[in-house]
Amino acid sequence: MSEAASSSSSSTPKPPSSSAPNEPSVEEIERLLSREATAFQREIEVERILKAFKLNPYEILDIGEDATTEEIKKKYRHLSLFIHPDKTSHPRAPDAFDLLKKAESELSDKTKREELDAVIHQARYILLKAQGLPPNTKDDDPRLKNLTPPWRQQFLAKAKELLIDEEVRRRKAVKMNLANEGLEARKKEEEVNAKKRKAEEEARWEETREQRVESWRSFATNSKKKKKTKVQILG
Repeated sequence: MSEAASSSSSSTPKPPSSSAPNEPSVEEIERLLSREATAFQREIEVERILKAFKLNPYEILDIGEDATTEEIKKKYRHLSLFIHPDKTSHPRAPDAFDLLKKAESELSDKTKREELDAVIHQARYILLKAQGLPPNTKDDDPRLKNLTPPWRQQFLAKAKELLIDEEVRRRKAVKMNLANEGLEARKKEEEVNAKKRKAEEEARWEETREQRVESWRSFATNSKKKKKTKVQILG
C-alpha cells in the first residue's frame, strides 16, 4: 500500500513554473523598459538642443543666466555624457554634441559672456519696463506669474530678437572691416606696383645709358665736321 502511494505521488505532474526558461523575468523586462525609456529621453534631449536658439548658449545648455562657472561646467558634463553619439542612435547627436561644446566654450569666455549678458539684461530691462516693474525684479516675482504669454517665453523671445540684431550688426562690422582691409590691400598693391614700374624704368634708363652717350658723341662729331666745311668755303 505504501509502495503504491509512493508510486502514485512520484508520477503526479508538477505545476508549471511562473516563467518559462526562454521568457525574460520581470526584472529583465523592467531593465529593458528602463533602457528604452532612457534611449527615448536621450533622443528628446538631442532634439531640444538642436531646436534651441543657436545664439543663446544659456538656452542650449538649458541653464539660468545667473549660473556660476562651476554650475555651467557641471551641466555641460552631464548633457555631453547623456547625449554623446556613442550612447544614442540619433543621427544628429554629433551636431547636438558640438552645439553643447560651443555653448560651454562661449560661457567660459569672460568677454563673450559679458557681451551676451549685456544683451540679455537689456531684453529683461525692456520687458520689465513695459510691465511697469523695476529692473531688479526676479523671475519668481508673483507679478510675473500670470502673464500671457508666460514671462519666460516673453523673455526668451525678446532676448532672441536683440541677439539677432546684435549678430546682424556684428556681421556688418566684419564685412565692413573686410572691405576696408581689401581697400588697404589694393592700395598697398598699387604702391608696390608703382615702385616696381619705377624701378624697371630706372633699370631700362641705365641699360640705354651707353647708347645715349654714343649717340650724343656721334651727333657732336658730325656737327663739328659740318662747321669746318662751311668755314673753308667762305674763305
